[in-house]
Amino acid sequence: MYLNEVKNVLIDVLNLGPAGQALEADSPLLGSLPELDSMAVVSLIGALEEQFGIAIDDDDISASTFATLGSLADFVAAKAA
Repeated sequence: MYLNEVKNVLIDVLNLGPAGQALEADSPLLGSLPELDSMAVVSLIGALEEQFGIAIDDDDISASTFATLGSLADFVAAKAA
């Protein structure tokens, strides 16, 4: 349910354009998307918080959260529950 919404936020924040539409649940993010640097992660977290009405604490965030699009969508779904 959250996968496409999270993908759209990711595309917007990182300005991935049409290439971002090719992202799938198992698409690697951190380390694979050059656009996803530390500053982009901060922007992405803010955008996810705003889009989904969730609060993300620094302690909640790990590399595994941003491993794939699916892991990020699962994280958002868990926070929104």
